[in-house]
Amino acid sequence: MQTQTQRSPRGRHRKFNASQTTKGRIALVAVATGAVSTAGVGGAAAAQLQAESHATENTENGTPVDFQLATDAAPEAVLGSSAPQILTLAEYKPVINLEEQIDAAVQYNTERVEADLAARAAEAVRVEGATVAQSADGAVAKPAEGAFTSGFGPRWGTFHNGIDIANAEGTPILAVMDGTVVDSGPASGYGNWIRIKHDNGALSIYGHMSSLNVAVGERVTAGQQIAGMGNLGFSTGTHLHFEIHPDGNTPVDPVPWFAERGISI
Repeated sequence: MQTQTQRSPRGRHRKFNASQTTKGRIALVAVATGAVSTAGVGGAAAAQLQAESHATENTENGTPVDFQLATDAAPEAVLGSSAPQILTLAEYKPVINLEEQIDAAVQYNTERVEADLAARAAEAVRVEGATVAQSADGAVAKPAEGAFTSGFGPRWGTFHNGIDIANAEGTPILAVMDGTVVDSGPASGYGNWIRIKHDNGALSIYGHMSSLNVAVGERVTAGQQIAGMGNLGFSTGTHLHFEIHPDGNTPVDPVPWFAERGISI
């Protein structure tokens, strides 16, 4: 018989001890937490090291290397010649006499248009194949095509004030320069004649024509047909009698006069 009641070991309270697995898990969490903290410290340390490296003399193969980051350089050194330039604007000045300038420009343009139209009109009336040259007097045309039969000077006891060019009946007679018709019709000795007062003051005379194409007061241009060749008046054959009076009064030899203007008779 037992005098004391003995309890089975199973009934005793046991002290709780964390298992090794649990301890390992706690240690792993602690290490991970420390790593995150260390990353933050590492970033700050890296920035500090970069700043310190600017003041440190670097060497490459024993040779000092001097460099400067672009962000540390002066703005002028970074931008160089491509830097934006500040332009100095001229002082504003209002246009003076603007209306007068516009009027002058419009008038000049109008004159140019009129001159161009006049030139086109002259080309339109000019006989196809006419011999025309440009000179100080403007356009100058040969008065007719044909054979040179008589020159300027004494002839048959009188003085021949012009030249004669012979060809077939109706051969075109042309105005030698731009001008205005002052005579067109019958004239003693000439049969029919035409006289043209030119813009430079000269006077040209055409005689013996069988037909007249222009009237008194009509404006003509160089190379325009004014008549048809004939044999009227004091004439021994179909031809053109032509005279040129450069000053409007005195006749001169037409042959050298035309030669000076680039036309051969």
